[in-house]
Amino acid sequence: MAKKHKNAGNANIPNYQTIKEIVVKGTEMGGDKRQYVFLDKNKNECERSFNQTWSEIAALGTFFYLKGLNGQKKIAIIGENCFEWMVAYYATIVGDNITVPMDAKLPYDDLADQLIRCDCDALVYTAKFNKAVAEFKANPQMPNMQYFCIDEYNDFLAEGQAALDAGNRDFLDAEVKPNDLACIAYTSGTTAKSKGVMLTHFNIASNCSASCRALNGRHAIGFLPLNHTYAWVSGLFSSYILSEWGYLCDGVKNIQGDLKKYKPYNFSGVPLVVNTIYNRIWKTARKTGREDILKKGLKISNTLLKLGIDRRQKIFKTIIDNLGGNLNMIVCGAANLDPKVEIGMHEFGIDIYNGYGLTECSPAVTCNRPGKFKFGSVGTPLDCCEIKIVNPDDEGVGEIYVKGTNVMQGYYKDPEATAAAFDGEWLITGDHGRIDEDGFLFIVGRKKNLICLANGKNVSPEEIEDKLSRIEYVEEVLVYQEDERIVAEFFLNETDYPDARDRIDGDVEKYNRSNPIFKNVARIKIRDTEFKKTTTLKIARNQNDN
Repeated sequence: MAKKHKNAGNANIPNYQTIKEIVVKGTEMGGDKRQYVFLDKNKNECERSFNQTWSEIAALGTFFYLKGLNGQKKIAIIGENCFEWMVAYYATIVGDNITVPMDAKLPYDDLADQLIRCDCDALVYTAKFNKAVAEFKANPQMPNMQYFCIDEYNDFLAEGQAALDAGNRDFLDAEVKPNDLACIAYTSGTTAKSKGVMLTHFNIASNCSASCRALNGRHAIGFLPLNHTYAWVSGLFSSYILSEWGYLCDGVKNIQGDLKKYKPYNFSGVPLVVNTIYNRIWKTARKTGREDILKKGLKISNTLLKLGIDRRQKIFKTIIDNLGGNLNMIVCGAANLDPKVEIGMHEFGIDIYNGYGLTECSPAVTCNRPGKFKFGSVGTPLDCCEIKIVNPDDEGVGEIYVKGTNVMQGYYKDPEATAAAFDGEWLITGDHGRIDEDGFLFIVGRKKNLICLANGKNVSPEEIEDKLSRIEYVEEVLVYQEDERIVAEFFLNETDYPDARDRIDGDVEKYNRSNPIFKNVARIKIRDTEFKKTTTLKIARNQNDN
């Protein structure tokens, strides 16, 4: 493809040992090049070079040291995406302290519980959490923490910089070792009490190195919540490894305008975002009376592709221009992606490289990549880890195990959960999948979600959801067990398909006829509102099913 070579991996990227090494060497390589573009709290556009970002990291890190946070102290960070959040994260981890990135969308009680359980030493927060902090301070169970509001960020920098100017090198000279604990990342806790995943510098650094060897990139936009490990490998540290700049979005609500203004070549997202972009393309075509023209263009383009002629950038120029004009790669993860969307975006000239990971693996395990991808799969393992399928059934489906340098050290202060998570040196993921003859992993579903039928058969609800979601007017679907029957609950796109409710019975029957009887849907439910979502924009299964 015309632009695919720009996103090929870089085999020359070294295997970094620590996050400090990534940030320091990345700053040296980036120098005065632009690194970040972002909006401040007054919505003014700001810019930082690699050197400028480092200056703020050094000043804030020195400030932390002046406050006694001088190595392996736990510093939690909570707030909406902002530049100051990133600097606080870098300043913590580069100074050999332990970052505890917190999910800003969790209830206060859950946040308090995590702060207590991890014995936190300090909390950095945005003004949005002033009320929560007041509650934390009044909580007698809360550890004796220091509190730093980002509203005072410039004062913190000034104090740290004054110490630097006076010759204080405590932060700058901090020794960071590969096996030092870098992060305690709490799992989402949507189905059980959240667990604190312990990741070392080498866990995260080796994963970032391997990811950048598999997938390169140019300037991007970032809107993933910064507390999620997915954002670290795709944005925070890849920026330093690849010496590329990015625009930090304050959320997905303005993504269309951000794409047009900042013209990214790539970004990382979840399937919901990709689905939204794809559906919007077709919705716009229908509204403007150009649907038939678009279908004709696809037919011509696909015929040319079979002949080895790629004209997608020209044929679909209007679509690509509406996405900024440069976009040619989206790295996707965190949930199942409809192959129809994956193939459809590819046909428009934008490749979707789907991958698989989990917090316990820093987080990336597998991914598709240029020259090595299969639609419907989540790719092959990164070079920092390996996978295997345990106890496969007749179709080769079994539980996915992972081992490698990216695998966590265990769960913080939870030896029982840690022991249950490992089989020797292999991490037991709880996910089910199969590996094909070419080494590509296909995800089937979560072990804990399996539907166990009276006939002894086990059915993955995610497998059924994946197939039902391909019905053109299905926006969302959740499959679960009720009274020994498989139920499919739908949220339909009745705006563009007014007859959706009339059609769903027939389309589910088509699904049933093409699948084994034990995987048949016995009951259909239609809902009027979207399903509740987790903070990673996945359907919160335990909050929606019956």
